[in-house]
Parts: sequence; structure tokens; C-alpha cells
Amino acid sequence: MLSIVRRKVFDGSFTAAALGQSLQRIRPAIAAARSYSSAIKEMTVRDALNSALDEEMSADPKVFLMGEEVGEYQGAYKISKGLLEKYGPERVLDTPITEAGFTGIGVGAAYYGLRPVVEFMTFNFSMQAIDHIINSAAKSNYMSAGQISVPIVFRGPNGAAAGVGAQHSHCYAAWYAACPGLKVLAPYSSEDARGLLKAAIRDPDPVVFLENELLYGESFPVSAEVLDSSFCLPIGKAKIEKEGKDVTITAFSKMVGLALKAAEILAKEGISAEIINLRSIRPLDRATINASVRKTNRLVTVEEGFPQHGVGAEICTSVIEESFGYLDSPVERIAGADVPMPYAANLERSAVPQIEDIVRAAKRACYRAVPMAATA
Repeated sequence: MLSIVRRKVFDGSFTAAALGQSLQRIRPAIAAARSYSSAIKEMTVRDALNSALDEEMSADPKVFLMGEEVGEYQGAYKISKGLLEKYGPERVLDTPITEAGFTGIGVGAAYYGLRPVVEFMTFNFSMQAIDHIINSAAKSNYMSAGQISVPIVFRGPNGAAAGVGAQHSHCYAAWYAACPGLKVLAPYSSEDARGLLKAAIRDPDPVVFLENELLYGESFPVSAEVLDSSFCLPIGKAKIEKEGKDVTITAFSKMVGLALKAAEILAKEGISAEIINLRSIRPLDRATINASVRKTNRLVTVEEGFPQHGVGAEICTSVIEESFGYLDSPVERIAGADVPMPYAANLERSAVPQIEDIVRAAKRACYRAVPMAATA
């Protein structure tokens, strides 16, 4: 439009009145473009995942979804609601209760250039299929000297829910992040869920996509930019959810929300906490983490998985290797208890990190509390 106006002005065929009318038509469009990323609405994580799947299936006919109850039942958690009706049973496949079988089929389909999204009703059930995930999907690109790409997404709820016992409460972030060849993502907000799932589906490599059952119904503000069908987040890049200057707190998935609430409490006591939402577990955004620690000089890591060989342990090692001279206090690790998840509600609460655990660790790092060793 601007180019048309410009040509007519310079060739003399445009009057001043006509120019004014054209500018009046242009101004609303310019204003709309400027406000594009600032228009905010609320969206649940469930709807964010559903819309990402829908848009990617619409954009690429090679994308299909398979898993237990993803079709007729519309997903155990209603993530795939409406997709069977829209895309049909050839692209939304209900499978038998046999994770090893349908995961192997998915990997084979990816070998041939399709883009399967394999849903596990819980990532605990992925143990039945771990040979296909690790040996068939993760290693094939390397073992074939780059001749075989495996563009597949393994997604579903990961970690503790509520009252589902030890065999349905395991966090697999550290397990899968330990394997070269896999990318491991863990969204927190609706923006994370939408942008990272789109990135995972488009990626040429196998991606483990760790959701959280307790976050599905949570609503988060999303901008018009996030709602655009072209929106996509980079894999391997963390997000600073809150800037601070006194202590760095890293977290992923549901633990990001707890860290943000802990930061509010710490702020009332004069401690400014910087909260990093990891988003990507493998590759890990070591640069953002270390840059933050070099600013705050303190580190607290938070995860709900087991402490030994955990994600927090890897982060602590990275900081010690790259930023040890900047630390003003020992690093603090907050993790789940080193026991199988109890079924009893009171014991379950004690086995996963709570807001007060993060607050105490941050205060210890800032020398605002008596160290635990001194009270023993």
C-alpha cells in the first residue's frame, strides 16, 4: 500500500485529499502491527498443546499422532480433543496397550520420512519402549553417518501428579537427558508448551517432550505473537522468567511456578532472585545459566527428580567448571527425596520440593539463615 501511494505521489496523479484518505486507511494497519505482540489473552497448557498439534498437522501432512486413547477418547488428558474428527483415523491412531509395539512402529515411520508424535499416557510407561527410544531413535543418525534422520516426538506427562504412587510419579528428565542423540524439552507455561511442541515436531531429530499433568489445566497469559501459527521457540534456549541480582534459581516444568512464588517471598525479605526457566534439558543453555551466576554470584537448582545424577547436579558441575571464581557461597540443590514416591498424601508432599524449601536454600546461599550443617 505504501509503495502504491509513493508511486502516485511522485507521478503527480495523487491529490492531497486522496493522499490523506490513503494515510487514514494505512494508520490502523500500522497500529495493529505495533500492538501485535502486546495483545494478551489467557490459555491453558492443555489448549496450547492441542493448538500446536492441530496447526502442525494442518501444515504438514507427514505429521501424525499415535498412542493409547488419543482418538475416540480424545486423549487421556484431552490434549488431542477434536483431532480425530478433523484429520481422521489414518493420522490420529488409537493403539493397543503395547508401548513397545507402537513406539517401534513410530520410529520405523520416522525412518521413512514421516513425522510421528507418540503419546505416552505417562512417561513411566515409556520404560516399556526405552529400547526403541534409545537404541533405535537416538542412535540411528550417528550410526548411519547422518544418512538416517529420525524426526519423531515422544510426549506425555512426566513426574509426580497426586496420589498415583511410585510407579506413576517418576521424573525422567535426567534419564533421557543423559543420552546423546535425543533432545529433551520440559515446558512450564502455555507459551512454552505451544512454542516448544512446534519446535519439537519440526526438528529432524528425536525429541522427548516432558509435560506435567498438574499443569494441563493451568492458564497463562499469551500474546498474539504466541498465537500466530508461525510461532516457534528455539530448542536449547532458556528463559529468564524474572530478573534478579542476589541469587540465581534454575528450574523446569512445574518447579518454575514454585520458584517464582519463592522469589515473591524472598523479595519481601530484601533478596532479589533471578529465576531461569530451563525449557530445554538437552541441549542445556549453559551460557544463560553461567551468565546469571556471574551476575548474582549464587546458585540454587530446583527439580522434582532424584538428587543423584540429576539435572541440578549437571548444572552445578557446569557452573563450577565455568564460573567457580564468581561464586560467593556453595551451590544449593533442591530435589525430590531419594526414595520411591510414597502413596500417602503427607509423605508425598514431603518427597517433592516445596516453596519453603526453595526459600530456605536461597537464604542459605545469601547467608541470611543458619546453614543446615550448623543445626545438626
